[in-house]
Amino acid sequence: MPPSVPPAGRPDGAPPECAPADWHPRTRMVRGGLERGPHMETSEALYLTSGFVYPDADAARRAFDGTDDRYVYSRFRNPTNAQFERRLALLEGARFARATASGMAAVTAALLSQVSTGDRVVASRDLFVSCHYVLSELLPRFGVTVAFVPGADLAAWRTALATPATCVFLETPSNPGLEIIDIAAVADLAHAAGARVVVDNAFATPVLQRPLALGADVVVHSATKYLDGQGRCLGGLVLCNDEAFDTDILQPFLRHTGPALSPFNAWVMVKGLETLDLRVRAQGASALALAEAAAGHAAVAAVRYPGLPEHPGHALAMAQMDGCGGAMLALDLAGGQTAAFRLLDSLRLIDISNNLGDAKSLACHPATTTHQRLSEEDRRAQGITPGLVRISVGLEDPRDLVADVMGALDRAR
Repeated sequence: MPPSVPPAGRPDGAPPECAPADWHPRTRMVRGGLERGPHMETSEALYLTSGFVYPDADAARRAFDGTDDRYVYSRFRNPTNAQFERRLALLEGARFARATASGMAAVTAALLSQVSTGDRVVASRDLFVSCHYVLSELLPRFGVTVAFVPGADLAAWRTALATPATCVFLETPSNPGLEIIDIAAVADLAHAAGARVVVDNAFATPVLQRPLALGADVVVHSATKYLDGQGRCLGGLVLCNDEAFDTDILQPFLRHTGPALSPFNAWVMVKGLETLDLRVRAQGASALALAEAAAGHAAVAAVRYPGLPEHPGHALAMAQMDGCGGAMLALDLAGGQTAAFRLLDSLRLIDISNNLGDAKSLACHPATTTHQRLSEEDRRAQGITPGLVRISVGLEDPRDLVADVMGALDRAR
């Protein structure tokens, strides 16, 4: 394996008793990538250091010219970060992983590292606003052409990819409208057009969806969300199976531009991964219960949740996302922004926050917060109505969550 995901084992060089390839996902979340130090600690060690020392000058030379595979600087690699990378690589089914300081650092690196002036990118239209900024404003400054398509419309993808492209970028489920995109179908079209496919898997997590197995080339994560799971630290990852992309394209970009993840944050993320499966599945079950309860309320014009049969992407989500709709949903209130604000202000348990993926349930009004900078036309195209409220379902008892939202909906009328 390359330096980004070095093999794990015991300090004495003995192999682990059970190979990670034989482990089920929940075991990988607890033990994947584990590399104990000389003290044989139970919990993963935290290497909170910026640099490393060498026994002699020639050892330093060998480290920098690649003769010896060792840590030289935490902006390049760090033992704690490496454990985080190894663990998520096992979960995503990836050979290579690179940790970054945030989810947007991962998205930006995955895109900027591979495009040049004159290249063409095709992206799904429904995106988190910062992703939209990178694609609609940043890349064009450097002479990269970007075409946006409705993500669920395969005919639109087919038309857009009839012209050669360098890269395809999409997120599914989308933020905040919960649009579902057929990863395998888009990947087939993209590869025929010569494009590398980058999928943002932050909402689904590797518990519910593994884009690389569906044909994607690169997966990006905002580890700030479900991978941490308790709203503590920022972080991101870029994962792939292509050694040339990882070593020759992505690694030099990250090494020299410096979006390095703090080792402390990496340690927090490693511990968060231990409970990822338990959290995401419990949150998904609560989200379904909340979506079903809200669907019949008079104040709700529509519930957007892939786990509901009436969602246009329901069948695809059930096949592509391990039979679960995830822990995010959105309520479109008939009374517009006034009703949305009244709902948010009436919540007694759920907090108002633009963050998501926390153990605590959070809600926000995308049109005036996370997606405020989009034009009204772009918000309308993404289905971000004045009445849309996004809810990140946490780990509270689902009965309390349903009671809180239904009471707030009554007051919102």
